[in-house]
Formats: sequence, structure tokens, C-alpha cells
Amino acid sequence: MLFKRDILNFKKEKGKLYCRCARKERWFMFGYVVVNKPELKIKDFDTYQSFYCGLCQQLKQRFGQFSRLALNYDMTFLAILLSGLYEPKTKERKIRCILHPAHKKDVLENTYITYAADMTVLLTYLKCQDDWEDEHSYKAKAFQKILHRQYQKVYEKYPEKSDIVIQALKESSSLEKENCDDLDRMCALSGKFMAEICCYKEDAWMPYLKKMGDYLGRFIYLLDAYDDVKKDKEKNLYNPLKNKDEKQLDTWIQPVLEMLIAESADAFEMLPILKYEDILRNILYSGVWARYYTVKKARVGEENGSL
Repeated sequence: MLFKRDILNFKKEKGKLYCRCARKERWFMFGYVVVNKPELKIKDFDTYQSFYCGLCQQLKQRFGQFSRLALNYDMTFLAILLSGLYEPKTKERKIRCILHPAHKKDVLENTYITYAADMTVLLTYLKCQDDWEDEHSYKAKAFQKILHRQYQKVYEKYPEKSDIVIQALKESSSLEKENCDDLDRMCALSGKFMAEICCYKEDAWMPYLKKMGDYLGRFIYLLDAYDDVKKDKEKNLYNPLKNKDEKQLDTWIQPVLEMLIAESADAFEMLPILKYEDILRNILYSGVWARYYTVKKARVGEENGSL
């Protein structure tokens, strides 16, 4: 991974990235929408890695070195999804990465990787702003200042999209302060912003992209809450699953997650995607579940299974 540890209060733990704060937010949880590498062909994984490195390079070129701290798998998925749908002209080049100096890395460049970089900055900036307003985190404030000019650039380019995400974040933050236990409502807010992020433009595919993003956002939110419920109980942090019985929770969670990801996958299958389809299907039908079984194993000590 390309994150530097403990810089600007960002923390990588168990494969996901989030900002540390006393009242841990459940927004911008990165690391659940991943590939299941053992089930992916070598050439497809190389392509996935080229998108990942391409997103990293776009962050660096457009927004500076520090922006690469926000690099994540979820926005890599977004870049591959939109590239597969719209099949833009894509440049491929080789670079020498400072973290991997021995071998040159293949890097892809296209419109939708650039868009994914813009959305990464938007989400990260808003998360830092929220941490500052709620917790007066000086490190989050410092990173927000670093990204301020870049955020303004993104906001001016996507004002309506940005306003929708901002409003959803404000509502989520307000409900968390009230210790809201309405799980559907909290999941829906995560779905709302993810639906907006997944839509690059208004066209015939927008309804399917919105539905896909909506249910994927709900899935991510619920899986993250399930992942952290024990820790959040111990630290007395907000978690919408905190009042559920632990034993019943482990039985209840899987069919709900299956329903959410099935709705997302159903919308995905309506899209005329041929390019990168094996990578995208690996993520939606296998990668997210590999992550679930990892979480479940950590919680209840079960063997990490497969679908």
C-alpha cells in the first residue's frame, strides 16, 4: 500500500483506511471493495494494479504528493467500473515508483481515473472537515488545509455532486451525535453518497449506476459496522449495531449483506460492460465476500471460507 503510517492522523488497520478521532465516524471506510486475488487471472490482476497505480499517479499529478495518502481500493473499483462501461481512450506507460524502485510499474491514464482521483480528494477533504468540526482534530485540520485548494478545484468542477455528498455527510454526523439506532436510515445515507459518486454523467446508464452505488454503499456501511462493533462497544463509540445481541448478530448479518450486494450486482448486470468485466465480477461476487469472511473470522474465530 502507498500510505505512510500515522501521517496527518490517517490510520490503516485490517486493510482499511480511516481518520482517527475520538468519536469514530462510519463514513469514508475504505478497503472493503477489493479483488479476491487468488481467484483472479494474473493478467487481470496486473490490469487491476495498473488502475491502482494510475489512480495514485493522478492524485500526485493533479493534487500533489500528500493527496496520495487517500489512495484506496474503493475508488480504484470506481475507475475500473466507469472505464469498462464507457471504454475511453486509455494511455499506458511505465513509471518507477519510489516505493518499488527495483521494477517499473505499468500505469493507466484516462478520463475516469482522473474522475476517481477527484472524488478521492472530495471525500477525504470533507472527512477531515467533519473531524475538525466534531473533534477539533488538529492533524485533520492540517490535512484539510493542504487539500483546500485542490478541494475547491474539485468543487467548482462538480458543484451539484459535491453538495449532495456534503448534505449526506452533515445528516449522518447529526444522527450519530443523537446515537441514532435506525440502521436503514444510516445505511441509506451511505448509499446516497455512493450512488452520486458512481454517476459520472446523466445518460441511459445513470439509473443502473445509481442503484448499484446505492446498495454497494449500504453494504460497505453495514459490513464496516459489523467489523467494528466489538471495538466500538469497548471504547463506547457510536455504532448502529451496538445494541444488537452478539450471537444473533453473527447469524443475522450475512443474509442482509447478501440481499444488499445482490441488488447492487443486479444493477451491474444491466450495464453493457465487456471490458474489465472479469475484474469487476471478481470484486462484486467474490472480493467483497472474501473481506466479509476475514471480518467474520476475526470476530468469531471461524475458518476463513469461500463462496
